[in-house]
Amino acid sequence: MKKVYATASEALDGLLRDDMLIAAGGFGLCGIPELLLEAIKESGVKDLTFASNNAGVDDFGIGILLQTRQVRKMISSYVGENAEFMRQYLSGELELEFNPQGTLAERMRAGGCGIPGFYTKTGVGTVIAEGKEVKTWGGEDYILEEGIFADLSIVKAWKADDTGNLVFRKTARNFNPPAAMCGRVCVAEVEEIVPRGSLDPDNIHLPGIYVHRIVQGAHEKRIEQRTTRKREDA
Repeated sequence: MKKVYATASEALDGLLRDDMLIAAGGFGLCGIPELLLEAIKESGVKDLTFASNNAGVDDFGIGILLQTRQVRKMISSYVGENAEFMRQYLSGELELEFNPQGTLAERMRAGGCGIPGFYTKTGVGTVIAEGKEVKTWGGEDYILEEGIFADLSIVKAWKADDTGNLVFRKTARNFNPPAAMCGRVCVAEVEEIVPRGSLDPDNIHLPGIYVHRIVQGAHEKRIEQRTTRKREDA
């Protein structure tokens, strides 16, 4: 089965349509599938729902799809530094389903494991719990959260082999593994494709069974908030 594609557009060929649910890895601008997001923008598909921790910034990450009005709904836990995300939400142009970060990660992981729902204490007694089933165990209330089963997952990894085994780079792992797991089809963009068998099995973060297509490319890897210390006086 061929998994390696030459470009992001080729890797997404035949997978995109309007009204899709797409799970996207990344946290802020760290570990985001920037090449695949640009290819989705260029495809022109619209009315998309994204399950992602946040939406990048105004002109990078999912933010570029907000600018072109291709996103109808966000399932997120953080508006972040994206002023357009905030503006569209407050004006009623964009639907937003807020999730606590841990709940969002677990909803993705649950979907990837075939688990339709789970109970959690997170959000009990808040607006997060409104309209959700509540059960009590040991005198404590828990709310039912549903697993996320995405039509497509897009993720960013550091290294891959041609079978789709992925290794993520430090904190760029973040939401990428659970996002990859919950998609019916997963496309991964990577910095390097290495020979089969060269990855230490103990260092593989996501098995290739979850990954259907791979594309290698050059990444900008923009830093959202650059913080440096002042040089000491000579």
